[in-house]
Amino acid sequence: MPIAIGLEGSANKLGVGIISHPQRLSTPQFPHDSAYSEDEPKPHGSKYVSPPVEILANLRHTFVTPPGTGFLPKDTAIHHRRWVVRLVKQAMQQAKVKLEDVDCICYTKGPGMGAPLGSVAIAARTLSQLWGKPLIGVNHCVGHIEMGRAITGADNPVVLYVSGGNTQVIAYSAQRYRIFGEALDIAVGNCLDRFARVLNISNDPAPGYNIEQLAKKGKVLLELPYAVKGMDVSFSGILARVEEMAKRLEASQTGSDGPWKDEESGEPITQGDLCFTLQETVYAMLVEITERAMAHVGASQVLIVGGVGCNERLQQMMGKMASERNGSVYATDERYCIDNGIMIAHAGLLAHKMGFRTALQESTFTQRFRTDEVLINWRD
Repeated sequence: MPIAIGLEGSANKLGVGIISHPQRLSTPQFPHDSAYSEDEPKPHGSKYVSPPVEILANLRHTFVTPPGTGFLPKDTAIHHRRWVVRLVKQAMQQAKVKLEDVDCICYTKGPGMGAPLGSVAIAARTLSQLWGKPLIGVNHCVGHIEMGRAITGADNPVVLYVSGGNTQVIAYSAQRYRIFGEALDIAVGNCLDRFARVLNISNDPAPGYNIEQLAKKGKVLLELPYAVKGMDVSFSGILARVEEMAKRLEASQTGSDGPWKDEESGEPITQGDLCFTLQETVYAMLVEITERAMAHVGASQVLIVGGVGCNERLQQMMGKMASERNGSVYATDERYCIDNGIMIAHAGLLAHKMGFRTALQESTFTQRFRTDEVLINWRD
C-alpha cells in the first residue's frame, strides 16, 4: 500500500496531504473536521462515490490579508515557511504513519507564484534529503484534475479548470491533457478577487466565496461585455467595466443625486447586484466554451476543478447545460476544489508508481508549467 506526502503552496494556501493507494477500498475515506484549519469553510453536503484512494490527512492553512488588499509573493512565502513544518508534523500524527511508511515526497513544481513555490520546493527537498525518500515534482493543474477524477469517479470528462491563476478547458487524449481553450489575460478567479478588493469585501475565508454570498442577494442583471473568442475567454475588459460600476455605486451612495437605480425596475442598485451580474456573465462564458469542447470530443461528462469550481452557481449553470445534452457534471467541495496537499500527493503517487522521479538538481519550480506538458502515462 504505497503512501505519499504532498506539499502545495502555489498561492496563498499552504496544504499538506498524506494519501495511500490501497488495492481495494469498499468505503470512501475522507479526513475528519480536524483536517481543516479554522480559516477554511466546511463542505456543504456534496455526494461522492467511493474513490480509489485513502486520504490519511489533508491539512491546510491560508494566508489571509485585510479587506481591499491582495497577497504579495514575499509575504505569502514567509507564511508558508512559518507554517510548513507545523503542518507536516500534524499531518504525520493524524495519518498515523511513520517515516519508513512514506514512499515519496511530492511537491508543487508549478504553475503558481514564484516565491511561495520556492518555499514549498525547499521544504520538500529538505524532507527528501532528511528522510531519504524520492522527490516527485507535480504539475498543480494535473493535481486538481486527478484528485477530481478520484473523488467524483468521473471517467473521461471534459475538465473545466477554474482558479485564481488558471482558466482552462481540457480534455484527455493520447497520454496528455489537451487544452482546448483558456483565458487570454487574467484568470476568472483573479477577476473575482480583484473585484472583491474594489468593493472592500473580506478575504476571509476567500473573496470569491464572499462574492458568491452577496450575489445570492442580487436581483438586477446589468450589462457587461461578453468576451468569448472561439474557445478562449477574456476577463480584463469585464473587470474594468464592473469596477466602473462599483465606483458609480459608491458615488451614488454619497452624492446628492440619490441612489443609482435600475432603469427598468426602478430598484436601487446594490453590491449584491454587481456581484450577481459579474458571476452570471463570466460563468455563462465558461459554460459556453465547455459545451463547445464537449461537442468537439463527444463527451457527456464535465468535471469542474479548481478553487472557483466550488461555486454553487457555476455548478448549477453547468448542470443545466449538461442535462440538456443528456450529460452530467462532477464537482467537489472546498476540501478538494481549493488548493490542497492531498491532490499533489495523489498525482505524485500516480507518477511515482510509473517510475517517475525528480532528481535533486532538477527539483526546481516554475511559474509557467503548462498542463499539456505532462506525460500522463498512468492512463490508457
